[in-house]
Amino acid sequence: MIDLSTNYLGLKLANPLVPSSSPYSKDLSAAKKLEDAGASAIVMSSLFEEKIEAEEQQMARFFYQQSIGYGEADSFHPVPDTIKTYQEQYLEHLHNLKTALKIPVIASLNGTSLGGWLDYALALQQAGADALELNIYHLAANAEESGDRVENRYIEILQAIKAQVSLPITLKLSSQFSSPVHFAKRLEAAGADGIVLFNRFYQPDIDLETLQVVPKLELSSSTEALLRIRWLAVMYGRVNLSLAATGGFHQVEDVVKALLAGADVVHLCSVLLECGIDSLTKILQDLQQWLVEHEYQSISQLKGSVSQQHAIDPSAYQRANYVQVLDSYSHPSGVLM
Repeated sequence: MIDLSTNYLGLKLANPLVPSSSPYSKDLSAAKKLEDAGASAIVMSSLFEEKIEAEEQQMARFFYQQSIGYGEADSFHPVPDTIKTYQEQYLEHLHNLKTALKIPVIASLNGTSLGGWLDYALALQQAGADALELNIYHLAANAEESGDRVENRYIEILQAIKAQVSLPITLKLSSQFSSPVHFAKRLEAAGADGIVLFNRFYQPDIDLETLQVVPKLELSSSTEALLRIRWLAVMYGRVNLSLAATGGFHQVEDVVKALLAGADVVHLCSVLLECGIDSLTKILQDLQQWLVEHEYQSISQLKGSVSQQHAIDPSAYQRANYVQVLDSYSHPSGVLM
């Protein structure tokens, strides 16, 4: 019997496949289907501080700043009991997920202020989350902000939350840090329990007719997984953090490569949106079959065996790979050089 279990953020999981934030995690029925399909845990969509603030401003405008027309009643503006705020709805959904599911539920938080990060992290812990993912979506577009200041922003948020929250905490990082392993070690020293590699920064587009900058959502492809696999392989054994891979994992080959590189879990999103929840079951079955065919007894036996520290050619994860790739290119048949 193949042992597919893995440990992530101190949680014992039945297998390494964890659906990440998606429309499925917002729906209780869909979340139960993910569990039935074999998901070992689930990551909720992020609770956004901006949405809480925007709603509060809207409530103030419509309930507290309206003019009723009677001077003596102008101070009486009750909020209807039937209205649930965005934050209340999120916390209620977290509670419902915890009640309905047997697998761990990882809450996700995206804040904008230090006070917000702390207040909402405490609320998520009180609502029953098993762990907390910090989705720090920060674009360093300020020319006066150094790389060190960007890193310190993450450290400050992490330390403030760790001082008040007892949940395991993982940070979802971008791939744009100048020294990812060094930064990971700083996060570990500051109290992080894990990191997720890598956040996908959705790129805005330009509408050529209106000349407006417009949002654009592109689902991932398997080619994106290679960046994650490379840095997982470099990180493995150099930090004592739980390692999660996210972005570009669509088939069993992608998942196996991430595990070989050192991932504890692999997050799935785009493949579920493109192919449906049943695709999770297929990947899980294919993973078990791959392990049988290659004579592995467990995920732990497989994990990290082709990381940089254990690879036959460790230099392949560094500059040597760049030179070899360039030298290996050959132009297609019929194309003149």
